Amino acid sequence: MGSRGLRSAWYANEGLAFLLELAALAWLAWWGWTVGPGLVGRLLLGLGSPVLAAVLWGRYASPRAAVRLPLPGVLAVKAVVFLGAAAALGAVAGRLSGVGFAVLCAANIAFAEAGRPRPGATAGATGTGPTQRPPGPTPR
Repeated sequence: MGSRGLRSAWYANEGLAFLLELAALAWLAWWGWTVGPGLVGRLLLGLGSPVLAAVLWGRYASPRAAVRLPLPGVLAVKAVVFLGAAAALGAVAGRLSGVGFAVLCAANIAFAEAGRPRPGATAGATGTGPTQRPPGPTPR
């Protein structure tokens, strides 16, 4: 795949990552609304669980995170949020849905990390190898 194809795949994966993040919030809200006891419980869980996930993500896993964790820490926060959302989706829509969401999230993160530059790595002669990030915002 040429550099244009790699760049397109990288941007497509970044778009998918954003949609998966939004879906995780939606699944948590759906779960909270479904399992909450009474109206107050539904509101607390339906609003509280996605807000908590968004705060964790924004503080520790977003590109502009207030606390800059090393990569394993960022991946751990992403795992907590995505696995929580997958469990929530599985509880509401069925186990297969939750597993499918978890697998899609894992594949998305793996693809993003496979293209991450490694310390000491050099690019190929063309200047765009698998060790270089396509132009654009630096993903986490």
